Amino acid sequence: MAKDKVCVVIGAGDATGGAIARRFAREGYTAVATRRHADKLQNLVAQVVSEGGKIHPFGSDARDEEQVVSLFRQIETEIGEIEVFVFNIGGNVRFDIRDTTSRVYRKVWEMTAFAGFLTAREAARAMVPRGRGTMLFTGATASVRGGRGFSAFAGGKHAVRALAQSMARELGPQNIHVAHVIVDGAIDTEWIKANFPDRYNAGPDAILDPDDIAESYWQLHRQRRSAWTFEMDLRPWKESW
Repeated sequence: MAKDKVCVVIGAGDATGGAIARRFAREGYTAVATRRHADKLQNLVAQVVSEGGKIHPFGSDARDEEQVVSLFRQIETEIGEIEVFVFNIGGNVRFDIRDTTSRVYRKVWEMTAFAGFLTAREAARAMVPRGRGTMLFTGATASVRGGRGFSAFAGGKHAVRALAQSMARELGPQNIHVAHVIVDGAIDTEWIKANFPDRYNAGPDAILDPDDIAESYWQLHRQRRSAWTFEMDLRPWKESW
């Protein structure tokens, strides 16, 4: 009996992560969506099921090695073979450097750099023996340049980008496509709508649509290996850069 093709989305929130899970589910992949609290995945599960897709929600702390190892073992044993891995945890906080506590900096580092390492390692352990797979990391403007008040966030996102670069060089020759996506700009969410109304109402396509971001992830996965992309920038036409 053939096993399901699985797309794992670590950090399947209500915007980008959820859209990615839905996009791959529409293509026949079984989506595995994780957040720290599984009850927050109820809306996503309902959306995928209503579209005829398959999804398994998991509450899992991506910073906890034991939980991560157990999660990936369960996926491979009970659900199917991991073909696509997406790391989509954010960690965007703003504090002036004098107000950045060690707790804040450590927490953001754990959410981004450390969680990225733990989950990507387990995905690689599943993919490499089969000689195939796609690994996609969500980055941000902070992945390539620090900004005032974003020392913790930029530090974590720089680390994720370095992780992806290292893995691409190591795993590419083993037929594992590793890519890093820089999402540069505001994303269409209720939080942006409430806190940045001018930007939200700046005109058609002036902010990033999660479904359009998800489409780019799908296209990255479909690339032939003679022309693999490592890094892709996504930004709306109105974004200054």
